[in-house]
Amino acid sequence: MGQYEALKQAVWEANMEIPQRNLALYTWGNVSAIDRTAGVFAIKPSGVPYEKLQVEDIVVLDMDGEVVEGSMRPSSDMQTHLVLYRAFSKIGGITHTHSPHAVGWAQAGKSVPVFGTTHADHSHLPIPCTPMMSRNQVEGNYEYETGVLIIKVFEQINPVEQPMVLVAGHGPFAWGKDASASVYNAVVLEEVCRMAWITLAVNPLAQPLPSYLTDKHYQRKHGPNAYYGQKK
Repeated sequence: MGQYEALKQAVWEANMEIPQRNLALYTWGNVSAIDRTAGVFAIKPSGVPYEKLQVEDIVVLDMDGEVVEGSMRPSSDMQTHLVLYRAFSKIGGITHTHSPHAVGWAQAGKSVPVFGTTHADHSHLPIPCTPMMSRNQVEGNYEYETGVLIIKVFEQINPVEQPMVLVAGHGPFAWGKDASASVYNAVVLEEVCRMAWITLAVNPLAQPLPSYLTDKHYQRKHGPNAYYGQKK
């Protein structure tokens, strides 16, 4: 067993969840995970269909973005993942997909309000959408600049309290404590976007949830006195 076998296995399993959860078609998505002690992260290779993806295909890179294990090219979004790992020290996994409802909001350039308790159970904050990238950003180091754009949006947002973002005109990124948690958050992001779309279809004048109800649902699951679920 190789030095990074456990990391690669975790990343492979998380990537395989993308088609299982209907988050993307063909090769439209990627998951990564970081081992901060070892100073490396692993990510799906570029352009490999999920039905053909094997554990040994997962690419391991150092924090300079140089391949340390793997024979394939890493995901074209690798630089975005790397920028986020450098900026958000408490995250351990990142998922990027092109799930349709999240992409719809991203293409509309709209943040997702907290319309209901399903959203509030996972975050008490709206899901932010970045500004549209400039021509210079796109024509420069595009994937790196995507990460920089996300970081700028989170200058006043705790990425642990809001583990989701929409990149305008592009699509969603989600993160978590590990690869599996990042996929979970990507699934939640898609479902919350779908629910928000339905809400506005039913009532275009719908208003965000009152803060006292948003806070109640968020705190009962994530607060210091949380009581949702079972005690360990």
